[in-house]
Amino acid sequence: MRRHTSGYDLLFFLAILATLLSLAPGLAHLFEMPRKLRLTRDEYFLVQQVYKGWDLFGIAILLQLAALVMLAVRSARDYYIFRPVIAALLCLVAAQALFWLFTFPANTATHNWTRMPAGDDWEQLRRQWEYSHMAGALCQLLALCSLIGGLFARVRMAGR
Repeated sequence: MRRHTSGYDLLFFLAILATLLSLAPGLAHLFEMPRKLRLTRDEYFLVQQVYKGWDLFGIAILLQLAALVMLAVRSARDYYIFRPVIAALLCLVAAQALFWLFTFPANTATHNWTRMPAGDDWEQLRRQWEYSHMAGALCQLLALCSLIGGLFARVRMAGR
């Protein structure tokens, strides 16, 4: 077993921190979803304006991706650490796939919830937006849990 360096510790710390930052907006959406689904159309469009500037969370997602890739490379020889890190990376990819396949099109159709879409499909777009955020939050939560599992494995291995 090779000795773990402080660089390894730093990578784990950064990966967990970036994952927490990436998870934060998803959890906010998840916890507010039950109430938001009961809002009228006008109330919903008004409330959606609180998300202006939330695209900056994309920086946290890029940092998360970079940290997870570097951590995967660093842990490639440590099977019990590598597996949960790869699981976290796959969860991030799944969260992003959900965003780009479901959330982003709803944002585009409504001009980031500033304009009513053509036709009466705003309810369907709202459900698409809300449920895709919920699923993305669950993916990010699984990513965090995987990283914590990898950290536990690292601590166990270091104690041997």
